[in-house]
Amino acid sequence: MMVHRSTEENIKKSGHDMSHDEEYIELVKSGEDYFHRLERIIEKTQKEIHLQTYIFENDSTGNRIAALLKEAAQRKVKVYVLLDAYGSAALPDSFAQDLILHGISLRFFSPLFSWNNFYLGRRMHHKVVVTDGKTALIGGINIADKYHGTPESEPWLDYAVQLDCRAAEGLQKLCSDYFFKQGSAKKIKPVLHSAGSALVGILQNDWLKSKTEVCDAYTNAILHAEKEIVIVGSYFLPGSIMAKALKKACKKGIKTTVILAGISDVPLVRRATEHLYSSFLNHHMRIYEWNKSVVHGKATVVDKKWSTVGSFNLNSLSCYGSIEMNVEIHSVEFAENLRSDFEKVISECSEITCETLRQRTGLINRLANCVSYQMVRTTMLFLTFLPHLRFLKDYRL
Repeated sequence: MMVHRSTEENIKKSGHDMSHDEEYIELVKSGEDYFHRLERIIEKTQKEIHLQTYIFENDSTGNRIAALLKEAAQRKVKVYVLLDAYGSAALPDSFAQDLILHGISLRFFSPLFSWNNFYLGRRMHHKVVVTDGKTALIGGINIADKYHGTPESEPWLDYAVQLDCRAAEGLQKLCSDYFFKQGSAKKIKPVLHSAGSALVGILQNDWLKSKTEVCDAYTNAILHAEKEIVIVGSYFLPGSIMAKALKKACKKGIKTTVILAGISDVPLVRRATEHLYSSFLNHHMRIYEWNKSVVHGKATVVDKKWSTVGSFNLNSLSCYGSIEMNVEIHSVEFAENLRSDFEKVISECSEITCETLRQRTGLINRLANCVSYQMVRTTMLFLTFLPHLRFLKDYRL
């Protein structure tokens, strides 16, 4: 039986309150929905926690999760935390040392730049929590106040998936391999597991280790779409292969919709994305901008039966330069649930048309967008493809 609940029911019953025999998969949204689940999951863990995230901030949300992890370690739960050294560079050393003193095993994945080595581009971009090989949260949500939201501000728009099925067992193995640098993760092939009526698979993307499962799954789903593609995309700068696939889908008459950032934490990237608007609009793509908060989501539904949610952005850095992880779901019920949420988001978005684009982008703006696009693309190539030379260990701790 696959279970879907309303948001209120999700918040009340999240955290693996169900019997161990019941497999389920649920859509999770940023804000209280996600963090309430995360807290309950940590509190109920009995043996082992793996938390891997790009950003872990020293704010009220980060401190709350850190306190729960320390409590878990004190009750003899094995706690493993893997953070990206560049994404979490602002985390104070005292914060990290405090976690270690409380019995937490903590590592930082290699930074963008390092004093001890020359190592550009490859980053650990996972946003994954898995406990006891049974329950997992996987998506695009980092540990920080901006993903939780406040009474004064909306949380960043993002998604995750809660899994309680056999896929969590394989996910824990993958997280363990990454944490302990065992290297076997690149040998593990994606497998679809049942979760009630759904089929669920964990996809990796680590181009330097010959893992391109997320990129391949996206391309395959778009090329084989029959009716509809809906994408929520942050930092949306698809490379030539993905852009051609999307335009080909549009030419075939497939209804293709993207929900993008009207507000961005990286304004240069937002301008670079806007540079692509005309080309996509000319192929009859529907473009909507969300302006209530930053768009950080990475989620897609194709033909209301295939979905993916995770850390993977549609740009070359995610394709070739970062270590990404997504969950793919083959389920009409889940796809309809996610598609329904997309519709709610679209109802609060501003639609971008050729006319509205002409009205807001004069010559200077178009020039700025073009320059931004070239700068961002060049930077991504620079960070992705320069030679990687290791001299010492690539972990801060």
